[in-house]
Amino acid sequence: MDNNTREVVLTTLLDIEKNHTFSNIALGTALRANQFMSKQERAYITRMVEGVTEQRIRLDYIIDQYSRTKVHRCKPLIRCVLRMGTYELFFMDSVPDSAACNLCVKLAADHGFGNLRGFVNGVLRNIARNKNNIQYPDKDKDLYGYCSVKYSVPDEIIRIISRDYDEETVEKILASGYEDVPTAVRVNTDRISVEELEKKLISAGINVTRGELNNTSLLISGYDHVRRIPGFLDGEFTVQDQSSCLAVLAAGIQKGDLVVDVCAAPGGKTMYASSLTGHTGRVISRDLTENKKELIEDNIERLGIGNVTVQVHDARVPDESLVGKADVVIADLPCSGLGIMGRKNDIKYHVNMDSIDELAKLQREILDVVWQYVKPGGTLVYSTCTIDSTENESNAEWFVKNHDFEPVSLAGLVPGHDGTSGYITLVQGVDKCDGFFISKFMRVMQQ
Repeated sequence: MDNNTREVVLTTLLDIEKNHTFSNIALGTALRANQFMSKQERAYITRMVEGVTEQRIRLDYIIDQYSRTKVHRCKPLIRCVLRMGTYELFFMDSVPDSAACNLCVKLAADHGFGNLRGFVNGVLRNIARNKNNIQYPDKDKDLYGYCSVKYSVPDEIIRIISRDYDEETVEKILASGYEDVPTAVRVNTDRISVEELEKKLISAGINVTRGELNNTSLLISGYDHVRRIPGFLDGEFTVQDQSSCLAVLAAGIQKGDLVVDVCAAPGGKTMYASSLTGHTGRVISRDLTENKKELIEDNIERLGIGNVTVQVHDARVPDESLVGKADVVIADLPCSGLGIMGRKNDIKYHVNMDSIDELAKLQREILDVVWQYVKPGGTLVYSTCTIDSTENESNAEWFVKNHDFEPVSLAGLVPGHDGTSGYITLVQGVDKCDGFFISKFMRVMQQ
């Protein structure tokens, strides 16, 4: 790749580094601005930005062994250039090591850091000569340090996960973030059958397998961009993990039901619920901002859904008009996202013990309001895309103690999970889906 492509990578990484922009947003902006680049160039940009972000802790650990100035004390641009070069040396073979070093030196010089050419060159060439001699933390003496560097996950995240899982499972969770996982899509069976879409995608050269946890899910790989996949613009499928689908299936939605989805964006559960309620049912889909409302509306318009009302509403604010009206309330609430670290590679840099406690508090505040919308005998499903018990089991148990609801067994929902307690935790690297928590409750009938 020439330096024009590397310029795009550097600009994107600087946006993430200096402005704290989430990597998926920064990368999306960069790709849209360079949409006329070749498929190969765009793939290189994507891999470099995602890779450097994902491996940041490991890259910094390596650089610090061969740099007199520690990474955190370098200027942001030099920090990003060193990370780019180190990532390319260890994880890519697009150019020889010497060329990777030279191109990074040129990048620094082109941005006014000609006085640091020797520094950048010396650090990267020293790393290149010693690629096979890096001294990593000893696993037996410092398990957390070893896992932090090997899987590029902050030490605090490992400590959080270790509260709930044994060492073997913790490593499986961390390692799963680096597995080449296919994209899960849910077929819009109101427009096309699973079999028909499967054949269409295969004929387009896309790799397809059937989902094992949801019978309307397909797992796909080998495509360039999801919007270019046959059937996407026609609303024949939507991107949705199988775990998310299971949360909707757990609700037991019937034809004609009124479903309230209280934190709905981007709308995956809303769309699935809409299909299950049929034309005689209705879904009220809500989220906090106008931008999120528009995102939901875009998706339901693409899928041709007509029985959904989308609203901007703060789930912490009671809505008297809905009290006792809903057959089903879906409360897939804001969470730490530790179950989807592999898909959103910078979540791990924004989570700590304090933030988890704050999120658990927010979840309880929302649950304390939205239970009122469930009619007697109706269902509330509480779910998150995290694997932390503070946000999951503890909140489920709190909910039952403080409200007139009973847990509903989820036995049979997921093979290998008991579910009789009324909740299930799916764990990435162990189960064949994202990490996810699902709990189900029924409002007690009045005597």
